[in-house]
Amino acid sequence: MLSWDDFEEKEVKPLPQTENKSPLKEESSKSVSNDETIRVASLDDLDIEAGLEDLEGASSRVDVDQKQMINCRADVNQLVPFKYDWAWQKYLDGSANHWMPQEINMTADVALWKSKDGLSEQERMIVMRNLGFFSTADSLVANNIVLSVYKHITNPECRQYLLRQALEEAIHTHAYQYVIESLGMDEGEIFNMYREVPSVAKKAAWALPFTQSLSNPDFKTGTTEDDKILLRNLIAFYCVLEGIFFYCGFTQILSMGNRNKMTGTSEQFQYILRDESMHVNFGIDMINQIKIENPELWDEEMQSTAREMILQGTQLEIEYAEDTMPNGILGMSAESMTEYLKFIANRRLTQIGLEEAFLKASNPFPWMSEIMDLRKEKNFFETRVIEYQTGGALSWD
Repeated sequence: MLSWDDFEEKEVKPLPQTENKSPLKEESSKSVSNDETIRVASLDDLDIEAGLEDLEGASSRVDVDQKQMINCRADVNQLVPFKYDWAWQKYLDGSANHWMPQEINMTADVALWKSKDGLSEQERMIVMRNLGFFSTADSLVANNIVLSVYKHITNPECRQYLLRQALEEAIHTHAYQYVIESLGMDEGEIFNMYREVPSVAKKAAWALPFTQSLSNPDFKTGTTEDDKILLRNLIAFYCVLEGIFFYCGFTQILSMGNRNKMTGTSEQFQYILRDESMHVNFGIDMINQIKIENPELWDEEMQSTAREMILQGTQLEIEYAEDTMPNGILGMSAESMTEYLKFIANRRLTQIGLEEAFLKASNPFPWMSEIMDLRKEKNFFETRVIEYQTGGALSWD
């Protein structure tokens, strides 16, 4: 068995030479206090151009006209000059709206949840079903951003916002876990609802294939068909998953808050909804910018596909509403929620340039629009200032 003394007596062999030319030229040696010698390559002749060919467009400064949403050869590491000011502004807005789940008081929720007469069985079911869906839905969105979308969007200011969105998705998942833990729920039951409860599982199953197609390590954009795959992914996640699938659950929980029930949970959902509203707006801006720069992608087939995806998502969310509220509750019914979801679907269709599908659909919950207005100063649950900025700026009444 070798000892350290034996090891020190061994001759230090030079580093093996490789066939490839190294940017590190001559070897030099440096003495240390205990007379050991370490060999290090000289950095005097370091070739700063080596490897730059792997960074597309990195050999020159970026001109703003070179920037594109996808398939851009300009250096993605050069943030400025900005081409899409809207993307940078959304990044700044998102950063200013930073919050953390522990900043919200859950004391009243815990007392109400533990009280035998605090909530009806249907109200409890609504809380649990929504936590079951959202606790994993935001993880699905985060995985899609990090593993699929980020590497195919070639604009640095949009990438900057995507990094901010990924952080917010992590905060949202944290918030759901915080509520589940605070209320003493069975974590295994809640976090597995997206597999075990049909109306929840169907929504997750609908979204997953869109991520899987892009997460293939061999997938690359650059052809019309592959670019369409990316565009379908963006429509699936921004227009449907975040743009439709979240709305029934958010409306239900926020309606509880309006009635002074589960106010801490409702406040968490209010902050999350405001983040998600910005996510949807950002994603739709990306989709429309890709369409402008690549008009060949937005052909009749693609328009028909996008329309069908949004209508499928609407139907799945209607089924979720019927499952979670078969009878009237919280001033809502499955019928009024269906009307609201059709109203939302019309908005998603028109936002990406398609015609409305549900004529005369109206919004039966106008108060939801007020909650999603990031610039509206309103003390929603009379517990704290809702116009939140950074975490340190949050204040309690």
